[in-house]
Amino acid sequence: MHYRRLIAPFFGLAGFALVPWTLFLTFSLPSHHETADWRIVWAGFDLAEALALISVAITAIRHSPWLEALAAIAGTLLCTDAWFDITLEWGGKHMVSSIIEAATLELPLAAICFWVASDAERALARALPAPWRRAAIRALLEPDESPEA
Repeated sequence: MHYRRLIAPFFGLAGFALVPWTLFLTFSLPSHHETADWRIVWAGFDLAEALALISVAITAIRHSPWLEALAAIAGTLLCTDAWFDITLEWGGKHMVSSIIEAATLELPLAAICFWVASDAERALARALPAPWRRAAIRALLEPDESPEA
C-alpha cells in the first residue's frame, strides 16, 4: 500500500473536521476562566520551548537529520507563545510588553527556526569537509527518484 497517497487526504480531513469543533468551542466556552495551575502551564510550555531550542543547537552541532524537524517544532512553539502572550493580555496591563516581546524576540527567532527547517540540508551539506561537499550538494540538487513507499 502506498502510504504517501493517504497523507494529504488524512490531514485535509482532519483539518476540515476541526472547523466545526472550533466553532462549537467559540460559542460554548465561557469568556472567563481561572485555574490554579496557571504557573505550571506556562512554566511547562516555556520549558518545552527551551528544550526545543537546545535540541536545535545540539542537532546542528551533530549534523543530525533531525535538525529540520526540531527547528520547525521550535518555531511553532515560539509562534504559539507569541499568540497566547498577546491574546491573553489583549487590553490588559501587559499588552504592550507582550507585543514588543513577540515582535522583537519570539517571532524573529521563529522565523530563523523556519529558515533553518527549510534550508537545513543545504546548510549542513555546506558544513561538510571539502571532499564530500560537492557530492552532497549534487545529491541535494538532483530530483528524488526513489520509488514511493
